[in-house]
Amino acid sequence: QVQLEESGGGLVQAGGSLRLSCAASRSINSIRYMAWYRQAPGKERELVAVIASSGNTNYAGSVKGRFTISRDNTKNTVYLQMNNLKPEDTAVYYCNFESYALNIWGQGTQVTVSS
Repeated sequence: QVQLEESGGGLVQAGGSLRLSCAASRSINSIRYMAWYRQAPGKERELVAVIASSGNTNYAGSVKGRFTISRDNTKNTVYLQMNNLKPEDTAVYYCNFESYALNIWGQGTQVTVSS
């Protein structure tokens, strides 16, 4: 059973930066999409950013221009560089990998932005 392990969350002041990483426990063939979602207390989980195998990316409007998603296919890893963080970015961040055979989630990593 392949697992995703996230790292890089933590507490940061508004305006600061964090870099999240998510790595698969073993190689996965043909990962179509790697994505980051987040869920704030009392809110539904929302898509933050997604990157396709082609390298095409898409971002939520609230993070566009501040967050950058990237992937390293050789390491089965996806990253989320978060700059100019705001208190409203506070949430648990989850990574998600989708292939033709799998749709798997990480356990989540907490990001807290203080004002």
